[in-house]
Amino acid sequence: MNRPEIAHEIDPEHFRRVMGRFATGVTVITVAVDGGGAQGMTANAFMSGSLDPPLCVVSVARRARMHGHLTAARRFAINILSADQGDLANHFAGRKVPGLEVSFANIDDVPVLSTCAARIVADRDVRHDCGDHSLFVGHIRTMKTTDRSPLIYHAGHYTALAEEQGPETPMPEFW
Repeated sequence: MNRPEIAHEIDPEHFRRVMGRFATGVTVITVAVDGGGAQGMTANAFMSGSLDPPLCVVSVARRARMHGHLTAARRFAINILSADQGDLANHFAGRKVPGLEVSFANIDDVPVLSTCAARIVADRDVRHDCGDHSLFVGHIRTMKTTDRSPLIYHAGHYTALAEEQGPETPMPEFW
């Protein structure tokens, strides 16, 4: 692959600080593993991919254990965390939280968190390598939502939406 010449190197820490200025939701990606267990990983690099067909995309570092699980899995789930679930985000990011009990349910043979703001179960469609990460595209099978406010990640911290929200913004058809 021919890569254009970069005028200067981008410092990885600076890259993280700049990208961290983009507020995102927080998800836990879950898959079933051999022996009937569940594996999960916190991820904020998640997005909708397509309305027709309904697709979602998650970016996972190739060095992450979850990368191998997603590569092997037929299906995976995206659990969109609610504002009060920072402990779960930390737990699945590898920072164990003493006394935290994680409860799973099962949708279409995929473990999902028992409670969260929303859940998506998708068939793994395709994987695209992208630098030191891979983009996993999932064809959405089921979606469930609640009225719980989402957990937000911004500038290295978890936060929540402001209580007072303005009127709903209509989505543009196409621009």
